[in-house]
Amino acid sequence: MALSFEGKVVLVTGSGGGLGREYALAFAERGASVVVNDLGADIKGGGKSSAAADKVVEEIRAKGGKAVANYDSVEDGEKVIQTALDAFGRIDIVVNNAGILRDRSFARTSDLDWDLIHRVHLRGSFFVTRAAWNHMKKQKFGRIVMTASAAGIYGNFGQANYSAAKLGMLGLSNTLAIEGRNYNIHCNTIAPVAGSRLTETVMSPDLLASLKPEYIAPMVLWLCHEQCQENGALFEAGAGWIGKLRWERSLGSVVRQKNQPMTPEAVRDQWDKICDFTDATKPASVQESLQSIVSLLAPLESDGEVGANPTAAAAAAASASGVNPAQAVGQKLPPSTFVFTPTQCILYALGVGMSTKDPDHLRFLYEGHEDFGCLPTFGVICSQAAMMDGGLSAIPGLNIDFTRVLHGEQYLELYKPLPTSGTLTSEASVADVLDKGSGVVILLDVNTFSGDELICFNQFSVFVVGAGGFGGRRTSEKAKAPLPPPKRAPDVVVIDSTTRDQAALYRLSGDWNPLHIDPSFAAMGGFQTPILHGLCSFGFAARHVLKQFADNDPSRFKAIKVRFVKPVLPGQSLQTEMWKEGNRIHLQCKVKETDAVVLAGAYVDLHGASEASPENLAPQAAALQSELVFAEIGRRIKDSGAELVKKVNAVFAWEITKDGKTAAEWTVDLKSGSGSLQRGPTSGKADVTLTVSDEDFVEVVRGTLNPQKAFFSGKLKVRGNIMLSQKLEVILKDNAKL
Repeated sequence: MALSFEGKVVLVTGSGGGLGREYALAFAERGASVVVNDLGADIKGGGKSSAAADKVVEEIRAKGGKAVANYDSVEDGEKVIQTALDAFGRIDIVVNNAGILRDRSFARTSDLDWDLIHRVHLRGSFFVTRAAWNHMKKQKFGRIVMTASAAGIYGNFGQANYSAAKLGMLGLSNTLAIEGRNYNIHCNTIAPVAGSRLTETVMSPDLLASLKPEYIAPMVLWLCHEQCQENGALFEAGAGWIGKLRWERSLGSVVRQKNQPMTPEAVRDQWDKICDFTDATKPASVQESLQSIVSLLAPLESDGEVGANPTAAAAAAASASGVNPAQAVGQKLPPSTFVFTPTQCILYALGVGMSTKDPDHLRFLYEGHEDFGCLPTFGVICSQAAMMDGGLSAIPGLNIDFTRVLHGEQYLELYKPLPTSGTLTSEASVADVLDKGSGVVILLDVNTFSGDELICFNQFSVFVVGAGGFGGRRTSEKAKAPLPPPKRAPDVVVIDSTTRDQAALYRLSGDWNPLHIDPSFAAMGGFQTPILHGLCSFGFAARHVLKQFADNDPSRFKAIKVRFVKPVLPGQSLQTEMWKEGNRIHLQCKVKETDAVVLAGAYVDLHGASEASPENLAPQAAALQSELVFAEIGRRIKDSGAELVKKVNAVFAWEITKDGKTAAEWTVDLKSGSGSLQRGPTSGKADVTLTVSDEDFVEVVRGTLNPQKAFFSGKLKVRGNIMLSQKLEVILKDNAKL
């Protein structure tokens, strides 16, 4: 689907010509309201004119777009942003593009040459961005692009002033990316190579012809779109080519010894090693940079030269970081006991979003139900005390700050359905300790027993920020690995809303971390509000799979693996996308409102249906041609759901038959929110229910079977408001690209 900027307000500085003009035109063409800023100065910063900005505004309006001009200097950032607020009421995107040149060899660079360049490029970007910043924070959305240059990255003769300013913009961008990420404000830097009035003095006409500004604009638009999650990155681009840059650092060498002065001769003697980029590292933050240096300090306490004994150095580095895998791996935590009744099972089900509004949920919410059972993911609740009761802090070799622990991944495997009451005992041990550079990953294996019988197995993967750099292994064969989903459209998409009190309810199942309830504690962690438990999202996703592919039968559930990516705020909607591959259901979970992925690399393994299972009697999903049609419908709802809801305003239920038996049921809800597609019967009431065979449905969609003839011949049965069936064309039109 084409990227749209409808409803977004964009400011492009220096957009009276060249690259800025291309950006402004491209944004406007895709629906954005654009502020065209240009002082109208010459390339050296002299003069002033409104003509350049006015001309671009006229171009945009002539094509039906929305734009206003601004003639202020970027040093008057407040005025520039106020133009956007006055004209369009908000500011969403800032592209800092304005620039001038005053090239001189370094010896001939005057104070004015230096100051003017910095005032326009670096100072101007600061003033404009600062004026927009709080508006972006309040609306929890912002996209910022800084324009650097190859001269800033690599240096260039005669451009000391320009190079310094451009690299300064990169530093500014990197810090804004860090400060803005919790507010959904992303900031990236580009170093474009394109023909413009700034480059026409240093490039040949032939080269200029190949480096058109329109070859840069698509990258800028992508970086500014709400779907793009890139943040704090640097890109070079030109002539249709785009590349991402990152820092690389040699392993280097420590050139001093204990109680000995450091000498230039020692530096000279180690120079080749200092400059050897074999096995180079790629630090991505100040923390990663410092951690790798600090980890080398402990070996200096030895009497020998650092680096002479890599094994000893690694052991010493481990000691310095407080992490020693050799001591920690294999250590057992004290056993924990979990006593529970049906109340805890029901409370957990409510905590992961189950409701009496859905009749299918009653078997998990009412202890008197004939099929009352426990949700399979309750298995993490039985076992979590092993991790949360502080046992890890007593493990030798794990002298770390547990206030910096994040839950990275989770694996749960059931060996039989969980009981609804009883006493369970969990035994935990440290399976492995991994060095990720910026932190340490601890794999904690937990086996849970009912008496002597093994009920379930959990693997908690916890990440401790800042505790890495001790020279340990990065991977482990003991880790249950996440897996990417298939590269095709999901088979089923379910959207489920959390409530504002979801975290407050879920925590009653035993995770009392104040991060999920106390606003002041959440603020200390960098969050504007308390966040939802990752294992709550985990529970939502698991029950979506259980309903869609296992008829809510807990005995079908075998295992689940997820990687936690981003937090969810209580009240947001979770969108679970699922792909069936045999008895493995791959899944990905997103926040519907932001499209941010929150659970990735996830899958659920199911036991095969029994011979008596109705699901086993129906044709396999892969044998139904109609699956392809519903996959297309799902994609269209995802892309244009809100528009379809306005046009249709109805809930359609399909019963697809094969050989006279119901083979699949689908619900298309185009009555609420942005619409949804659900495999299975509707939890509410459908406005129209259509029953048709798999073959006839595909024929109708292809246009080879007339729907009216199918209805009158009995091939298509319709229950409910038959007049609404006329709106099927809106749903099916252009969808059956089989």
